[in-house]
Amino acid sequence: MTQSETRRTPGTPCWVSLMVHGLAETQEFYGALFGWEFRPGPNQLGPYVRALLDGKEVAGIGQLPPDRHLPIAWTTYLATNDADATAETIRHCGGTVGVGPLDAGDAGRMAIASDPAGAVFGVWQAGAHVGSAVAGAPGTPAWNELVTRETSTVGKFYQALFGYDVEAVVSADFDYVTLHLEGCPVASLHGVGNALPRDKGAHWMTYFEVADVDEASVRVTDLGGHVLQQPHEGASGRLSTVADPEGAVFTLVRSNG
Repeated sequence: MTQSETRRTPGTPCWVSLMVHGLAETQEFYGALFGWEFRPGPNQLGPYVRALLDGKEVAGIGQLPPDRHLPIAWTTYLATNDADATAETIRHCGGTVGVGPLDAGDAGRMAIASDPAGAVFGVWQAGAHVGSAVAGAPGTPAWNELVTRETSTVGKFYQALFGYDVEAVVSADFDYVTLHLEGCPVASLHGVGNALPRDKGAHWMTYFEVADVDEASVRVTDLGGHVLQQPHEGASGRLSTVADPEGAVFTLVRSNG
């Protein structure tokens, strides 16, 4: 299966985007951290740029209106063949559709929703824009994980949307589920119980690949961000959870693969 085919499979994380107040400052931060360059993208929701690595699109950053005080967070988009039908299913299964569905020019059709536990995510029906065009290199989204209170109920919600096959880690004290499509793992759900951050609630976490987690964590601080969880070894490789200057949280990962 090619990368482009994987990205188009309904339910596959296909894009990540961030809405911030300081668009120029945020571009400077991520440009210095990941080596991203930027070009204008669809502006249906206001000023918006796409981040590029070697000329290929990897993520999006938009500017919030000055009067909108929304949580600053990376949003994971899940591919769909029909954004309107997916939005209806979201509502029917106990989720909420907050934005759209609406057209993003000729790029595609989108909606932003939240699951029954309150985690925000997007759905993307590809037009001219399929999604992230490169993977596996430093500066690219490497994984998407839902951090939530418990996985059983919300897992059924996502299964109803996209028909995932679910593989659970069998452990008395570890609530962790991997979502599979066509035999391939595409995302995970991590139930953390009372350890769920009160200020964030349930949320999707974007993992970005870096060449050196320790060095990148230092650079985050130098660029005005914050290290929330120091570099450490995890099941998937070396990890560090950080926040950009406006508070958007993401995880740096150097995979074992």
